[in-house]
Amino acid sequence: MVDAAPETAVANGIAGPAYDEPPIIEVRDLNIGYGGKAALQGVDLDIYRHEIFGIIGPANSGKTSFLRALNRMDAFNTAMEVRGSIRLNGKDINDWRNVYALRSRIGVVFPLPVGLPLTVYENVAFSPRLRGIRKKAELDEVVERCLRRAALWDEVKDRLDSLGSLLSGGQQQRLTIARALSQEPELLLLDEFSIAVDPVTTMRIEDVLKELRSEMTIVLVTNLVQQARRLADRTAFFLMGELVEIGDTEDLFEGKVTDQRTTGYIEGRFG
Repeated sequence: MVDAAPETAVANGIAGPAYDEPPIIEVRDLNIGYGGKAALQGVDLDIYRHEIFGIIGPANSGKTSFLRALNRMDAFNTAMEVRGSIRLNGKDINDWRNVYALRSRIGVVFPLPVGLPLTVYENVAFSPRLRGIRKKAELDEVVERCLRRAALWDEVKDRLDSLGSLLSGGQQQRLTIARALSQEPELLLLDEFSIAVDPVTTMRIEDVLKELRSEMTIVLVTNLVQQARRLADRTAFFLMGELVEIGDTEDLFEGKVTDQRTTGYIEGRFG
């Protein structure tokens, strides 16, 4: 059964998800396995524009596999088997002949910073160059805009020609976000972005995500249940390869659940 969209379209005082419009992502009967071993089974859900959609659950629940499927990472992993339907803007993602064209619309931020062996400037300019932007003035504008949106510009504006790998861990993670934003994605996927980031930087990135929500849809996988509560409009709980339930985030945290396993996980009784 697919979770029904909430009635409200405003959250945290900011214009929120477009629940009155068709979903940007529609997932039906999604099954994922690796070498015949099931990782996720029978997932049905919708994700709406300008929504921060949280996914919580213990390790090995299928959360990361779900993100990989959204971005067609199975195309480069022969051990990963994906069955079912995932639609982006109404089009099945398997109908995209050019996987890279699909991925250009989907930005990804992994748990650990994965920088290109390039300068700060070139890390962010890499994707715009691939799109055909060549004029330095245009590239300068894109680089500054993306670094500002990632709350990093003031810290690196005087060392854009330095290697990105020389930045601190928190700065490198924000550089990764800036590089993802340089793709101008419709969908931003974040997989445990704060796992190697200090609490202060985590809060800065969370503030950035709240602002970005007005421009794109964000899917946030996190093992930090309170982070989901702070950020997500709706949250899905995955457990042992099963989508247990989806609900308005605050409702789930207030105990308004259909499955007591959700409350047990949120309250830290297991996981």
